[in-house]
Amino acid sequence: MHGDTPLPVPQFQQGAGAAASQHHDQRPLRIMPSHDTPKPIRADAARNRTRLLDAARHAFTSGQVPVSMKQIARDTGVGIGTLYRHFPTREALVEAIYRHELAQLCADAEALLHTRHPAHALRSWMDHFADYAMTRRETADALRAVLASGAGTVSPAREQLSATVQTILAAGIAAGTLRDDVHAEDVVIILVGMLTTTSPADGRDQLGRMFDLLMDAVRAPVPDRPERTPRPARL
Repeated sequence: MHGDTPLPVPQFQQGAGAAASQHHDQRPLRIMPSHDTPKPIRADAARNRTRLLDAARHAFTSGQVPVSMKQIARDTGVGIGTLYRHFPTREALVEAIYRHELAQLCADAEALLHTRHPAHALRSWMDHFADYAMTRRETADALRAVLASGAGTVSPAREQLSATVQTILAAGIAAGTLRDDVHAEDVVIILVGMLTTTSPADGRDQLGRMFDLLMDAVRAPVPDRPERTPRPARL
């Protein structure tokens, strides 16, 4: 039976039951790769899903505590049953938000490359990455858990982010402004490490400085200009 179950922000419970233990409440949400082929849905159902996701994102980022499933359904103007048909659990709802935000983050890279030189685009994308992970707290834990978990394995999220960084690196290599021996996945891992060790409350300036240091490491070296031989003085 589904009730008006609160959604704590930023931590999420691992189960859908209201009786989940406190130990489970503190465990980060882990997004598992799905191998099921999505079934097509009707146009009206797709619209409801989009509206539910929009309402959920707004609720999570507006500072409402607690955020309940019933409130999200009410804000959308649909019944609670409609919400649960699209998102049977809290984790399913947060995962959908997470994947949408991650896709948008990756799409930002292409937009930046159309308006900035590759090196500037990469530095700006780092800021987008930090804003995503630090301000969208309801999905930040999910992002960190997915990217930091599974030693020895590569998650779909890490692959997606690495492909995005590689797109920018390739443009920079072609322009001669970024090094050609930098691995995109290394850049992603460094960014995640910076984010997981920096306090969201007062670490934004520190992150900016660390991003600048990382950019210094990936920029292509400027060739030394040959020294000019002084001309002999005229007598």
